[in-house]
Amino acid sequence: MLIILVLVFVSVFAVTALLLVAKGAGASEQTKQTLAALQATLATSATEKHDQVVDLRKEELFSAVPWINRWMLKLELAPRLRTVLYQADLKWTAGTLVLLSVACCVIPGYLLYLRTGAAVFSTLIGLLLGTVPFGYVLQKRKQRFNKFEQGLPESLDLIVSALRAGHSLVSAMGLVANEAPDPIGGEFRICYDEQNYGLELRSAMENLVVRVPLQDLRIVVAAILIQKESGGNLAEVLDKVAYVIRERFRLKRQVRTHTAQGRLTGWILSLLPLILGIALYLVSPDTISLLWKRPVGVKLLYAATIMTVIGGLIIRKIVNMEV
Repeated sequence: MLIILVLVFVSVFAVTALLLVAKGAGASEQTKQTLAALQATLATSATEKHDQVVDLRKEELFSAVPWINRWMLKLELAPRLRTVLYQADLKWTAGTLVLLSVACCVIPGYLLYLRTGAAVFSTLIGLLLGTVPFGYVLQKRKQRFNKFEQGLPESLDLIVSALRAGHSLVSAMGLVANEAPDPIGGEFRICYDEQNYGLELRSAMENLVVRVPLQDLRIVVAAILIQKESGGNLAEVLDKVAYVIRERFRLKRQVRTHTAQGRLTGWILSLLPLILGIALYLVSPDTISLLWKRPVGVKLLYAATIMTVIGGLIIRKIVNMEV
């Protein structure tokens, strides 16, 4: 009886052991298959991510047209044009500015050539009209800089008040960024954000001067950086700088008042020949057309154009005084 019970126990144990071994082998095989599938999936995902992440560097877009953008990237003039457009607060690209200039040069020059037949004269007029978009951009840039220069003393007074109230320089600049109108508020906001993102004060101030290259702002930045290195009362220094800027601006307005007559004379003498030529062409086309139909008239046109440009530049040099 005992032998039968031992044989039954051994048999049950053997069957149970075989079942467990078989189940473990099946589980191991299933585990291996699962791990292989998981590794294949992870390898595929890694490959896809590797294929997707190609380049994290920022690419400058100078034009919406691809081939113009590639051409502009090869030129060193393109970043300068982009900087000038930013300073003028225009949403154009460098390619847009170039295309506008080319259109203003080619279309009027070609129409004038079809009318007159004078190739050199039409080319000169086309080149002159091609500078109109650049002149517009520079004029907008000048207006924005003048607005910045006018509001700079008030912004410095706000910084001085904040410093005397116990605020730090960075918080005072943040106050100017929130309270001052554009373009001062926008530029100081960029400088304030750069410092919050970890950029050094010197680098942030130098970037501000690059964006707004004004002599008054250079004075302010130099005063702040010198005070940071040598110490002293920054509020008193900026107060005196604001006084100097106001005096320079007052003197500059006084100079412009005294030179207003000279500037008006320069504009009249420069534009009067062109306006009179157009008026005479509308009144008597046959009479004025002798200037480009005869060789002597063409030479006179070239001489008049060159002398008018030289005279305008001389007058501009006389009336523009650096203060």
